[in-house]
Amino acid sequence: MTVAIASGAQPTRARFGILALIATATALNYLDRTLLGVAAPAMSRELGFSPEMMGVVFAAFSWSYALAQVPGGVFLDRFGTRLTYGLSLVGWSVFTVLQGTVRSASMLILVRLGLGAAEAPCFPANSRVLITWFPRRERARANSVYSVGMYFGIGFCSPLLFWIAATWGWRALFWAIGGLGIGFGLVWFRLYRDPADHPSVNAAELALIRADGGVTEIAPPRPFRWSDAAYLLRQRNIIGASIGQFATNSTLVFFLTWFPTYLASERHMDWMKAGVFAMIPFVAASVGVLAGGQVSDRLLRAGHSLSLARKLPVIAGLLLSTTIVLAIVLESDAAVIAVMSLAFFGQGMSNLGWTLLSEVAPARLAGLTGGLFNLCTNLAGIITPLVIGVTVGRTGSFGSGLAYIGAMATLGALSYAFIVRTVERLPDPDAMSAGT
Repeated sequence: MTVAIASGAQPTRARFGILALIATATALNYLDRTLLGVAAPAMSRELGFSPEMMGVVFAAFSWSYALAQVPGGVFLDRFGTRLTYGLSLVGWSVFTVLQGTVRSASMLILVRLGLGAAEAPCFPANSRVLITWFPRRERARANSVYSVGMYFGIGFCSPLLFWIAATWGWRALFWAIGGLGIGFGLVWFRLYRDPADHPSVNAAELALIRADGGVTEIAPPRPFRWSDAAYLLRQRNIIGASIGQFATNSTLVFFLTWFPTYLASERHMDWMKAGVFAMIPFVAASVGVLAGGQVSDRLLRAGHSLSLARKLPVIAGLLLSTTIVLAIVLESDAAVIAVMSLAFFGQGMSNLGWTLLSEVAPARLAGLTGGLFNLCTNLAGIITPLVIGVTVGRTGSFGSGLAYIGAMATLGALSYAFIVRTVERLPDPDAMSAGT
């Protein structure tokens, strides 16, 4: 507001339009990768997939998603947010459509590999948008708003998705949502610009962003150097946050992949009942995301340190996620859904890891930092589906899988509490070299 008075003009609010764009893109991103969880029971029956095979199919997405993180981050740093995000969005939507055409496990695995590679730049690009478009005091709330998209699609649309699958078959899910994503990709190319190039941004808004830690103009890119990656991987905060986010992602991956099958096979719910019950934890996670962002920014505005404001909601959320183990011994469906909702609410709160990363990443290396971070965290997408698939196949029960999720949440809380230290932006390695 001081900036607005000094310049004689009120800051524009173009950044909130950009936030709406990445929130929609993130919702489509997670909806596309989650559709397989909704389709899995019917697909398994039609194509004859065992639990072990479905575990491999679920994990295939994360094989390429994890491996493409660093190349995707380097591409982002080289070509910028608009081109990288737009190509990614259209690409993953095409692969979503192709999932509706598969006839065998090998075809499905191949398409899932393509989907994972295409989606890889999304979250590093979201992190770059936080750095370039938002002042620090708005960053956690902005993160929580776009992160709601991770849960909104499957959470609020679950009954509709299950109804589409029951009425027109599981293939229709992929065709409808994939087509929607291709259309939104064209909208993205038309509307997105970086702050300095956006036609609706005035000087007061740019000054507002810059005055509170925003980087509205990033220095020109340079060719990828392995020394940059080595520098980032030596930083304690990045290592600790990556371990913590791996743990956070373990809970998320369970809900995105095996949860509908858990309701259908372990809890013996029919198709439509499973759709309704599947919605409730996702709604709780959406509330958790918003609550985490609000708590973090309020702590910061109240004068608490940046480290406390960013770490406390994450640790509290991970501790709540450990309650998922109670579902192993509960008999009532209502009690199980209540526990699952509490655990997923906690996972939503702990999703602030990306906000923390945006505070520590060197601005010029935002894409590479996000890529390395997401590579580590999305190893959970490889390991979790396989662990659960193998244990369900061998024991016929989800008990061991739920215990694994609880253990990972405990690991994450410890990592954010004891490995991550003072939250502050890392210096650019070039600047450090120049200083010496």
